[in-house]
Amino acid sequence: MNVSATMQPQGFAEFLDQTAAIVETALAEWLPEEHSSSADRLHEAMRYSCLAGGKRIRPALCIMAAAGASGGALRAGCAFELIHTYSLIHDDLPAMDDDDLRRGKPTSHKVFGEATAILAGDALLTLAFSWFASLTDYDIAAEKVVKIIQLAADAAGHNGMVGGQMLDLACEKKRADLPTLEGVHRRKTGALIIAPVLVGALIANATATETAILEKYAARIGLLFQIVDDLLDIEGNVVSLGKNTGRDAVLEKSTYPALLGVQGAKDYALAVHREALDLLASLPVPRPRLAEMADYILHRKS
Repeated sequence: MNVSATMQPQGFAEFLDQTAAIVETALAEWLPEEHSSSADRLHEAMRYSCLAGGKRIRPALCIMAAAGASGGALRAGCAFELIHTYSLIHDDLPAMDDDDLRRGKPTSHKVFGEATAILAGDALLTLAFSWFASLTDYDIAAEKVVKIIQLAADAAGHNGMVGGQMLDLACEKKRADLPTLEGVHRRKTGALIIAPVLVGALIANATATETAILEKYAARIGLLFQIVDDLLDIEGNVVSLGKNTGRDAVLEKSTYPALLGVQGAKDYALAVHREALDLLASLPVPRPRLAEMADYILHRKS
C-alpha cells in the first residue's frame, strides 16, 4: 500500500492523527490474534500494550522520510513501534522505573504479571525483526533489507536504546554533565528516532548527502524529545501524559531541568529545535512535514 495515496493534504495535527490511525489498523491486523494458539495470554499482553494508543511518532517519521514511497515504509515503521512498545513494557517493570500507568492504562505487569509482561516485551522485539525481514515482500531489495535489519538492531541494542537505558541507570543519584547526559539520551531515546528516519530515507533511495542531513536532523529531534519529556515530568499532568509525573525526581535521575534549571532546559529546547530546522533548510528538496514534526515535538503536551 502506498500510504501517501490514502492521505489528503491537511494540517500537521490531522496528518499525524491519520497516520496514527493507519498504523493502528496495520498493527491490529498484523499482530497475533488473542485466540489463535496456546499462547493466548501472551498474545493478549502483546496486543494490550501495542494497541493502547500513542502518537506513533516512529512510524510517522519512517513514512515521512520515505515520502510515502511504499507500503514497506508502513511495515518498517510498525516494526519500530513494536520495538518501542517492548521498551516501554520493560521500562515500567519494578526492576526498572516501577510505573503503574502508561498511555492512561495500567502497565502491562500490573495487568498480566511480571513474567508475562517480560515475555510480551521479548515477543514484540523478536516479532519486529520478523517484520523487517518480510520487507522483501514489499518489493524492497534483499540487500536493503539486510541494511534495515542492521540499522534496527544497532538502534535497539547495546550501542543504542538498551545501552542508553543502562547508562541512564548508572546516572541515577548522580549529577551528570551535559555531554554525558546527551550521550545517554542519544542512545536511550535518540537511537529509535534516528533509525526510522534512516530506514525511510533508504526506502526512498535518498542520496548520501540527503541521508546525512536527515540523520543529523533526527538526532536533534531525538534530543529535543527527551528535553521536552524531562520538562513534562515536572510541568505536565497525569491526564494529558497518560503516565505518572514526578518519577524522575523520585528516582533521582539526571535530567535537563535538574542540570540546567527549568528555564535553562526550555531555552536549550528552543536552540535544539532551531538547529533541526536549519538542517532541514539545507536539504535540496524541502521536507515541510519533517519541520512540522520538530514543531510538534517542541510544543507537545503528552
